[in-house]
Amino acid sequence: MKYSFPYRYRVLIFICSLTTLTYLDRVCISIVGVRVKADLGLNNDQFGWVLGSFALAYALFEIPSGAWGDHIGPRAVFIRIVLWWSLFTAVTGLVNGFLVLLLVRFLFGMGESGVMPNSVLAISRWFPADETGRALPWMGIGTQIGAAIAPLIILPLAVAYGWRVPFFVNGAIGIFWVLICLIWFKNFPGEMKNISQKELNLIETNRRYNAGHQLIGWRFIFGSRTLWALMLMYFCFQWANYFFVAWMPVYLQEHRHFSELQTQPIIFWVFLVGIIGLLVGGFCIDWTAKKLGLFLGRRIIGMCGIGACGISVFVAGFTRDPWVSAISLVAANFFYSFGVMSPFAVCSDIGRNNAGTVTGAMNFSGQMGAFFLAIVFGKIVNLTHDFSIPLYLIAIAQLIGFLLWFLIDPRKQLAMEETQKLAS
Repeated sequence: MKYSFPYRYRVLIFICSLTTLTYLDRVCISIVGVRVKADLGLNNDQFGWVLGSFALAYALFEIPSGAWGDHIGPRAVFIRIVLWWSLFTAVTGLVNGFLVLLLVRFLFGMGESGVMPNSVLAISRWFPADETGRALPWMGIGTQIGAAIAPLIILPLAVAYGWRVPFFVNGAIGIFWVLICLIWFKNFPGEMKNISQKELNLIETNRRYNAGHQLIGWRFIFGSRTLWALMLMYFCFQWANYFFVAWMPVYLQEHRHFSELQTQPIIFWVFLVGIIGLLVGGFCIDWTAKKLGLFLGRRIIGMCGIGACGISVFVAGFTRDPWVSAISLVAANFFYSFGVMSPFAVCSDIGRNNAGTVTGAMNFSGQMGAFFLAIVFGKIVNLTHDFSIPLYLIAIAQLIGFLLWFLIDPRKQLAMEETQKLAS
């Protein structure tokens, strides 16, 4: 074999770099949020709408972008969406008013909406089924890396040159990534030069994707009870995630009275520990599925993650000690990260060739949860001047999501359900 390092792992590094870029861009406005609010004269309610406009666009375009990838392949989608969102990342640094900022962040969210469904689709094409659980967490690891390094890059730039410059820098990084995608990445292993025949056979004979299967109609996809339960569960789960990436820096500075300098290492540790959670969760996804089967294996990991995350968020809001609150948030993101790849694995389990559409549907629901959290958080804080109340709501949402896992069955493949419905 000419190359000892398997090509599918190179593709995984490439996807990880993409999700790193998404969160580097996404959390930029949160990290400089206090500066943006002061410069543009925004209150917490208005800033909530700025954060929510991204989440709303992200949600609305999840399903179309996932279906788009199913039809034309992830490569073409990646090139288009990264160019689009890099443009509007840079334009964010030019805005001077609330309404323009709302519009720009909405357009930015349109671009980022295609990342997760098309990343899952790429993994379903490039990896054997028994490696899916280990491959999927690297999408999440990329997000945690991006969020962890963001304060180390963004805050020094903001302090030295103002809050606008980090957006210009991030936009330029996105253009560089697109050039690599254009030159190197391919939709299928068979299109990649120099891949060994041994690796190609391993992938093509064992992957979830099946070239002989047709795409399933949307009415069969959205007729799946498991998919609806999965969507509702993820709606709840994303309340926690969007707090971490959108409101946490403001929470730490305005409610817990940490300085900007103290906030930097806390954010770094929250997301660094998230990487550990993803690695542990990814291992456990494969191990439990092998030992207990898909039904119990996926459910146990998902329920443990969302349940423990909810408890940790509750403690973070309840305690009076700011450092106990910060440590609880670190723990909460560990448990979120531990459990979050189980839903994505279920998308691959039930979706197969329709993995992009199914993931898009789940992520649509999740981002609608993020949208509501962004708006509700700011409104509650403005009305009550208390940051703890919205944290209690996040904890309740996690409890509801925990219960919804009892309705999720990863054995219910959409193709099988379609065949059963047509036969009846």
